[in-house]
Amino acid sequence: MADLEDGDLLLLGLDALHEELGGKMVPFAGYRMPVQYPDGVMKEHLHTRTAAGLFDVSHMGQVILRPKGSMDDLKLAFETLMPVDVLGLGEGRQRYGMFTNDQGGILDDLMFTNRGDHLYVVVNASCKAADVAHMTAGMPGVSVEHITDRALLALQGPGAEAALDALLPGVAAMRFMDHRVFGDIWVSRSGYTGEDGFEISVSDAQAEGFARKLLAQPGVMPIGLGARDSLRLEAGLCLYGHDIDTTTSPVEANLVWAIQKARKAGGAREGGFPGAARILKELAEGPARLRVGLQPEGRAPMREGVELFAEDGTPVGRVTSGGFGPSVNGPIAMGYVARAHAATGTKLLGEVRGKRLPVTVCDLTFQPTTYKR
Repeated sequence: MADLEDGDLLLLGLDALHEELGGKMVPFAGYRMPVQYPDGVMKEHLHTRTAAGLFDVSHMGQVILRPKGSMDDLKLAFETLMPVDVLGLGEGRQRYGMFTNDQGGILDDLMFTNRGDHLYVVVNASCKAADVAHMTAGMPGVSVEHITDRALLALQGPGAEAALDALLPGVAAMRFMDHRVFGDIWVSRSGYTGEDGFEISVSDAQAEGFARKLLAQPGVMPIGLGARDSLRLEAGLCLYGHDIDTTTSPVEANLVWAIQKARKAGGAREGGFPGAARILKELAEGPARLRVGLQPEGRAPMREGVELFAEDGTPVGRVTSGGFGPSVNGPIAMGYVARAHAATGTKLLGEVRGKRLPVTVCDLTFQPTTYKR
């Protein structure tokens, strides 16, 4: 990634390519990034759902963790930072996790991979400096290396497998959350759109050439931040700093699926992570509030910050992400509501420009996922 600056914004290594492709560049997480290309957000979103979209996510943080002792020592050290089973992750496999604080809030969510003799971690752009410091301080027996000379691309959609397999034969055999190394190219079968796809780490020196080769494959189109956001919202996926933050616990955030049995009460390695008292208590008794899907009636979207009320006027929560879902052809949202009002089918009201409009609690996934299991 280039260490160049445009004013106060860092430039992606592929900045010139985005300009050439007609990208509309905007500030995001300290970087200058394409929010859309000439076809627009709607077409980019629908193209990803039906063909293949290429996203530049090089603003994300890439980190290598190496043990100074055994790999089990490294895994157990990493487990002290989050309520996730690291020890049980097999070689060549990736897992979702989250760092927690002493209050049980989420410092960041992340992906980590067992690469045999080390762990490869991908963290959010806005948190990466803090995350590197957190890992360095929290794991004194571990080498923490922040990788700054690699781009990260996401190829998503039903056409992703054929497009990438044409360049890297063998990726078609991978399954969801598999990770493989192809020479100097690191590939995970994952993404943040709800679609089948891949995240590809490639050296800065190779990045533009590799991106151009992908874009030359049938059905592959560049996709910006706008469609990335609407795609992840339809899939019910959290955006850090909006749907999850240092005040929300993994249980409140409806991320219990990411806490494996080994770390729960009665598990082989129960607790031992920051905020365990609150998180284990919420697992046992339920949280005071819960992240839910929200389906507004009509066509008016309910965006972040919209206050939610019970039908009798009692305040019960607020929207954390919302907008128009191109695949479902209507407004969708997610947010936190008091647990007594969190059941699917509950009727609520959202206040939009001074008017309280009907909204129904629904499942978090608005669009079926298509991961290759």
